[in-house]
This record gives sequence, C-alpha cells and structure tokens, in this order.
Amino acid sequence: MADKEPEALKMKREIGLIGGVALVSGTMIGSGIFMSPQFLLAYAGSPGASLVIWALSGVVAIFAALSYTEIGTIISESGGDFIYILRIYSSCPAFFAAITFIMVVKPFSIAAMAISIAEYAMAPFYPGCYPPQLLVKCAAAVAILVVAIINILNVRLAIRIQVVFLVAKVVTLTFIVIGGIVKLIQSSTVIVENLKLENAFKGTQYSLGTLGMAFYQGLWSYAGWYNLNYVTEELKRPEVNLPRAVVIAISLVTGLYLLVNVSYLTVMTPKELMSSSAVAVTWGNKVLGSWGWIMSVAAALSAFGSLNGTFFSGGRVCFVAAREGHMVSIFILTPSPALIFTTIISLVVLIPGDFQSIVNFFSFTAWFFYAITLSGLIYLKIKKPELPRPYRVPIILPILVLIAAIFLVLAPIIDKPQIEYLYVTLFIFSGVIIYIPFIHYKLCPGLLTKLTVFLQLFLEVAPAEKNL
Repeated sequence: MADKEPEALKMKREIGLIGGVALVSGTMIGSGIFMSPQFLLAYAGSPGASLVIWALSGVVAIFAALSYTEIGTIISESGGDFIYILRIYSSCPAFFAAITFIMVVKPFSIAAMAISIAEYAMAPFYPGCYPPQLLVKCAAAVAILVVAIINILNVRLAIRIQVVFLVAKVVTLTFIVIGGIVKLIQSSTVIVENLKLENAFKGTQYSLGTLGMAFYQGLWSYAGWYNLNYVTEELKRPEVNLPRAVVIAISLVTGLYLLVNVSYLTVMTPKELMSSSAVAVTWGNKVLGSWGWIMSVAAALSAFGSLNGTFFSGGRVCFVAAREGHMVSIFILTPSPALIFTTIISLVVLIPGDFQSIVNFFSFTAWFFYAITLSGLIYLKIKKPELPRPYRVPIILPILVLIAAIFLVLAPIIDKPQIEYLYVTLFIFSGVIIYIPFIHYKLCPGLLTKLTVFLQLFLEVAPAEKNL
C-alpha cells in the first residue's frame, strides 16, 4: 500500500504576462466584431442603441473578468467554471458544468468562429451575395481541423500564433478606425445628420427578448474574457499576471470595439450594415474600392486567431474534469485527447448550425453557468473572507454581473420563448443519467481503464498519475 495519495499530473507554467494578454484579447478580438454588428443593430433597432449595448457589453465583460480574476486567485487551478463550481459547491453541479461546457459551450463557440472564418474567406469570390452554405461549412471544417492539429502538436507554437495574430488584429481594427475618421472628414454633413441624437435612437427596440438577443451578440464579441482562468496552472505568477492581463486586454478590446463600430456607422448606413453578409468587407469596398478584399483576408485571419485561443483553453476543461474524476479517465493524458474530442463535437455542431442561432444558444447556456460561478464568488466573499486572495474586487461587481447574467438567461425565454431553449435546458440536466451510475457509483471502471491504457500507448502520452 502506498504511503501517500498519488499526485495528479500538473501542467508546466509557460504563459507569461504578454502571452496572457495575447490569449485573452486575441480570443476576444475575432469573429464577433466582424460578424455581430449587423445582428446586434437589427435587434437594437437604432445606431444609438447599438452603441450603448456595445459599451454596456464591454462594462459587463470587464466586471465579470475582474470577478473571475478574484476567484481565479482564490482557486488557482485550471478548469474555469468547472473547477470553481466543484470547489465551492459540490461534485454534482460541477459535473453538469463540465458536460455542458464540453458538449455545448466550447463546440458551439468553435463552430461559430469557424463559420465566420469561412464566410470572410469566401466573401471576395461572391460579391454582393451569400456564398453557398455547403462551401462555407467545408471551409469551416478545414479551419477547425487546422487549429486543432496546431494545438495538439505544440503548445508553444499555439501561443506564438496567438501573439502574432493579436498584432494583426489590432492593426486591422486600427486601420478601420482611421478609415472611419478619414471618411467622416470627407463627408461629414450626411454622417453627422445620421448620428444626431434625435436620429440615432429612432426605431429602438425595447422588448426584453430583443434586448437580450442584442446583448447575446454584443457579449459574444467579448467572449474570451474568461479564457485565462481555464489555464491558470500554466500561467506564471498567476496572482500578479492574471489580473494584469485581464485589465490590459479587456480595456484594449473595449476601446477598439467602440471606435470600430463608430467607423462602421460612419461609412455605412444602418440599412447597409444590417443587410451586409460580411460587414468588414462592405466597409472595405466603400473605403478601399477594388482593394476591399484585403479586409476579407484580415477578418478571416482575425477569426482564425480567436479560434486558436478558444481551442487552447477549451481542451483544458475536459482535461481537468477528467483529472477530478468527472469525465472518463481517457482525458487525463494531456490536453490532446480532450482537444480531439472537442474537435469531433465541433464538427458535428457545424453541420446543422448557422452563426446567429449558434451564438444565441451558446450565450444562453454559458451565462447560466457564469451566474452559478458568480454566486459562488459572492458566497466566498460573505462566508469565507479569511481565504487568501491576492486580488479583491468590491462585492458590488459580481452582484451586478450576476443580475446581468440572470437577465440574459431569462429575458429571451420570458419575452419570446422558443422550444430550442427547452431542448438546451433538458440536455444540461440530462447529465444526471450519466452522473449517477458512472461518476457517483463508478460503474464499469475496468473497461474505461483498458481504453485509457490503449490511448496512452496510441498517443504516446503520460499516464494520469505517477506510479508510486
């Protein structure tokens, strides 16, 4: 009998401050700012309301990220919401979080980003119309496979790609901002008339459902504020670098998003923006003329970097859940098997999905569990203030974000219920069918052990535990 419990396999701390900033901002700046503006404006109903929602979405993302930073320094383990719910609450709700993030949230996010890459890559070949969906889906599948292979083969290469693509994204968005300023100077009379206060909010939609959907699109563009919490174990000096990276990254992204949306509205009329299939390409055609295809390439590369960052963090949820005994142990090898599994699910989601519906269902599901995590932070701040926490936020911040999360989950259901939300909810809670026999009572462990050994040999990866 061993003298001590086996020590779980740990990941190396290879991510510094620059890598952390690149991971967060590089994931946030991606498909959203190039795909969501037209949908958000359609839901909001007016340019003024859309800009307000963009700004409020940035505020929610900052408050949420700062709240997650505190909980990430209290529970300095990888795994994000899963590990936080596990440590604060119990095994059962943590399992529901793990299965939902692995089967719904991450694959839906990956599929939406891949679709945006494909649509922008195809846009120059189909000017003025939507490209064939079959071609879009095939290109999206290729993008998913390429990014998966990169992340499976080399973690350092994935981080280097993230840094390089972050620079490309910032340059692209800065170019859009400058182009909007130039256009404003050239034709200020019409644009100023369109942006006058009395015209800016004309046609605003005030129903709970449309506001909720508008925030879904806005917050989707900020998705990535939480990604650093998924790789805390791989972050150097997390008590210092985690809050710094979050503050730097989200401040940069929020400022850029507001300026970019002003540029979009400067160059295009609201009607042109809402009818555009690729808003950055439409912008490029108006500002750059025959060189507008450059914006298509830039937007596709930007979304590619975002997809890379999402893949990098997404596999860690599966890895940590398996390490804690909440997933089959075949995922405790390295993140590679988890990434392979995530890739397969993402490709399945890609087949029937379209960008708008995927984003809506992703947001509904994700904010349900964000609310649980934030309530856990509030509990720790009230009941366990003695816990060491190198970084603290005022309790009002997680409370405000919790209220926003509850609104985002309930508003679309109350105002305009759809049967698909019921399906998603039933899927989340159907995890009890797996949890009770296989996790709680640990049935059929021998078969899973044999499968784990086979994959260890096949993939040539380390065992889950050290033999003592």
